[in-house]
Amino acid sequence: MPGWVETACNEYTKRMPREAVVEIVEIKPEKRASGNSTENIQLIEAKRILDAVGRDYLIALDERGSEVTTLQLAERFSSWLAGSTTNGRDVALVIGGADGLHNSVKQKADWLCSLSKLTLPHAMVRILLTEQLYRAYSVTQNHPYHRE
Repeated sequence: MPGWVETACNEYTKRMPREAVVEIVEIKPEKRASGNSTENIQLIEAKRILDAVGRDYLIALDERGSEVTTLQLAERFSSWLAGSTTNGRDVALVIGGADGLHNSVKQKADWLCSLSKLTLPHAMVRILLTEQLYRAYSVTQNHPYHRE
């Protein structure tokens, strides 16, 4: 990712408390070469993703997933911290590769979430997601929310 993406993401992740550390783990994308179909690329990346996620509470980001408001995300965030929906597992939010997520990742997901129905560049999704996680945390700490 370009430096501006890391700078923006670091701005939000460094604000998170110890009990809600955000760690960004990049999965190596499969090379696009002639003869390597989109389905095959997605399948290879899915294995890498699922290996990295392990038994974590898996949230797959997909434009066909359910959309939530910031306040609804804050409610979910609070339940993740309490372990009530995750059974004490870490939470893994997965952004798909350039060709999207393979169905096996979506099917294994505990929640299929959409940040937007728009197709967004990966860099923007990463920034948007880290900002919204920080905002959700802020809401759970009763920081003023401008929409209330």
